[in-house]
Amino acid sequence: MERFAEHIAHVDMDAFFVEVERRRRPELKGAAVVVAGLGGRGVVTSASYEARRLGVASGMPTVHARRLCPRAHYLPPDHRAYAAASSEVFAVFGDFTPCVEPVSVDEAFLDIAGLRLRYPSPEEVGRQLRAVLRERTGLPASVGLAANKLLAKLASRAAKPDGLRLVPKGEEVAFLHPLPARALWGVGEATHARLEELGVRTVGDLAALPRDLLERRLGRALGGHLSDLAQGRDERPVEAGGPARSLSVEETFAADLAGRAALEEELLRLADRLAERLRAAGVAAHTVSLKVRFADFTTISRSHTLPEAVETAHDLYRAARALLERAAVGPRPVRLLGLAGEGLEGAEAPRQLGLEGHRWGSVEAAVGRARARFGRGAVSRARLSGRGREPKGPMAE
Repeated sequence: MERFAEHIAHVDMDAFFVEVERRRRPELKGAAVVVAGLGGRGVVTSASYEARRLGVASGMPTVHARRLCPRAHYLPPDHRAYAAASSEVFAVFGDFTPCVEPVSVDEAFLDIAGLRLRYPSPEEVGRQLRAVLRERTGLPASVGLAANKLLAKLASRAAKPDGLRLVPKGEEVAFLHPLPARALWGVGEATHARLEELGVRTVGDLAALPRDLLERRLGRALGGHLSDLAQGRDERPVEAGGPARSLSVEETFAADLAGRAALEEELLRLADRLAERLRAAGVAAHTVSLKVRFADFTTISRSHTLPEAVETAHDLYRAARALLERAAVGPRPVRLLGLAGEGLEGAEAPRQLGLEGHRWGSVEAAVGRARARFGRGAVSRARLSGRGREPKGPMAE
């Protein structure tokens, strides 16, 4: 029996952080809810559709969101709860198909070709996916179904909130061409400006341009890539079998920081938070990346790939300090610091034996158990205690 023509599903949980908060606080259902950093420089990480209708958007400064939607419920992010909910969601995905490609904590591509013998249509797969997610997690999801990843992603976006959209095989162009050119992967601000110079507003406008013209104006790789996407061509398969590509934490400071000692203290705090997230996800990172945003909003990043994957705050902090040295920040005031673990692998993967043993892993695992039982502030590093700031959970991804 032939597989479904529209064999790729893109599942995107709706307002994921907000809905996790509503799950434990049912009185918030139907109300405007914003998950955000609540300090003077906090930013929005998730907003309910009630708040979005008033102009609130992810990445917006919290003070701006409060002006737009003063009566919303503003909640600090709780990434431990979101990670636990993500595990529930991906367990549902895995019950449908082993071919799951994570995109983020609340989003994935699924290859549903193997479900042809169990379900009569791709739409029925999508309906069952959404129903089981509701039943087992209590969370809403939007599902897009199509013959390739690009169209499935755009279909799930069109289905929001809490909906289902199929792009039938053979009708890709009719769905795709009216969309704005910004909808395509690879069209950022700079590329969009150059496309506007060519008179491009929609995907259809882009599709009408000769491929060689796009390659001359945008470069061979990007021009060819956009030409293919505008015609609905996307040959990438669903790549299953791995964890999320990266985990990150970052902090925007209430007042700019300056000086190596202050920055290293914040890096230790970030390393501690990132280690918790890696441990909760059961993964370790081969690459550690540092992000620094200065007071003038200039942003730089540095990264280093390690010979062995790491998951402890001790090892993350050691790598972060070396990256801070490479960044040569000097006396410049820093507005934001971020730390990421990339190139993730399962924490149980075989490692090269070392002479130092793994005492830091054991110590930090014990600290994690104590915090899980008695609260985040039950155990703190000596260097971070008594500094006028309570330990807190991770902020925006």
